[in-house]
Amino acid sequence: MNYTLAVLAGDGIGPEVVAEGLKVLAAVGRRFQLSFTTHEALIGGIALDQTGTALPPATVETCQNAAAVLLGAVGGPKWDDPSAKVRPEQGLLGIRKALGLFANLRPVTIHPLLTDASPLRHERLEGVDLLVVRELTGGIYFGEKRRERDEHGEWASDLCIYSEAEIVRVVRMAAELARGRNGKLTLVDKANVLETSRLWRSVTTRIMREEYADLHYDWMLVDACAMHLLRRPSDFDVIVTENMFGDILTDEASMLAGSLGMLPSASLGADSMGLYEPIHGSAPDIAGQGKANPLATILSVALLLRHSLQLEAAARAVESAVSAVIEAGIITGDIARPGQRVHRTAEVGDAVAERI
Repeated sequence: MNYTLAVLAGDGIGPEVVAEGLKVLAAVGRRFQLSFTTHEALIGGIALDQTGTALPPATVETCQNAAAVLLGAVGGPKWDDPSAKVRPEQGLLGIRKALGLFANLRPVTIHPLLTDASPLRHERLEGVDLLVVRELTGGIYFGEKRRERDEHGEWASDLCIYSEAEIVRVVRMAAELARGRNGKLTLVDKANVLETSRLWRSVTTRIMREEYADLHYDWMLVDACAMHLLRRPSDFDVIVTENMFGDILTDEASMLAGSLGMLPSASLGADSMGLYEPIHGSAPDIAGQGKANPLATILSVALLLRHSLQLEAAARAVESAVSAVIEAGIITGDIARPGQRVHRTAEVGDAVAERI
């Protein structure tokens, strides 16, 4: 069986970690008698430099013709001008919108040997296995933006808007995922202040009562959730929330695992198309030095195999190989204990591929 994939390496450490993801994918192909045809395309800062736009039309077409998309990272100090009309991040937002990817899945699990990498005490990390489902194409990130000046000086506004239909589709996806896990769904909002959150709560409560009465459902204000993710993270199963809250909370949750370099993500739509990427950024300070942790990208490959290609055995093989590499101590500096040998990016990728 042959699968066509779009590869958007992007900026900074993106090309380095994506190279290791493709290395592991090739190993999967050899073990399971599969073939993968990859088509590279530009996104982010490199696309700006070469085409003048962060998301060239050719990139959108390449992605639309693929079964799934593997992405590295976008952005960097070269393009870090908040006042610029075109920024690398617009490429990421744009491709999600173009492909109709409305739900971002960010699983958080902790390997027992990596608890020392987390700032939390060991006992608070026991049993942590949670999934954040973040709405991805609505909210304040996509709302109308204004910046003007009047007699009192400059002022700015960002419109946060959500429709019932946007909430329904992501809540249903989160609830279905909760059914396959531990049967608990937590809505995170700010309904004591925001009207959009009040809509989220009323819609979600109705859906859960009418369609998912078999699940345990509760809600939590976003500030309380930020606290409890550190105080009692093992209590969570599936969290569903709006775009900005999900963005912030998942970066916080990455510290449970000890590093942004450990957490994968999947952005999904109504069909099997998906975009898969590590949750970390482009890390330009370590780009080209072989220091980047490729495991989040490799675990994103596992999500790609599971959700877009429906290759569960292959996905589990990748996840088992990652676990075996951690147990063998073949890890990068971001998760290494004091005195532990630090391995280069390519060494970690090689080790995972060898264990597929």
